[in-house]
Amino acid sequence: MEGSGMIKFQRRNIVLIIILIISSVSFISALEKTNVEFIRTSCGVTTYPTLCFNSLSTRAGAIQTSPKLLAQTALSVTLDSTRTTSSSMVKLSLVHGMAPTEVAAMKDCIELLNDSVYNLKQSLEEMNRPGAKDSELVMSDIQTWVSSALTDEDTCTEGFKDDQNMKGVVRGKIVNVAHLASNALALINSYASLRG
Repeated sequence: MEGSGMIKFQRRNIVLIIILIISSVSFISALEKTNVEFIRTSCGVTTYPTLCFNSLSTRAGAIQTSPKLLAQTALSVTLDSTRTTSSSMVKLSLVHGMAPTEVAAMKDCIELLNDSVYNLKQSLEEMNRPGAKDSELVMSDIQTWVSSALTDEDTCTEGFKDDQNMKGVVRGKIVNVAHLASNALALINSYASLRG
């Protein structure tokens, strides 16, 4: 008898545990869906909403529904992509057979990308600094730095006007970074407007 009662007790506990697990998974799934939908909706204010969503939705759990974390994450993704693109451009600059004007344009482009990395890094550091985000002046600085990074990236392809092939290669590397920066700026502007 005692053994039979114990088995029933264990079965009941197992059923309760299974119900709790299913409930937890459903709750987490609902939260994740809410976080992803927040990112989709927020990306609607950007110029490149599909890129915005694709670059940020994998981080929905960390972003949750925070406009601040969304802007910070967009900055971080842009910074990482800009660093990768800068390294790629350095490798491309080592290709032999480029005309002197292309070499000069490549050096300028790498310098502009390095400036972009610096500006994006400054922006991210300020966004992450406790208390600093509450200052209107700091938000204005962040917006200026990201705008400057975006301008640097757009300027990068201008030096290749004589060689359309090289311009196409460089543009292919730069365009994604410029679009990410544009999206980050839109999300920062959106965050700043919520605070004002």
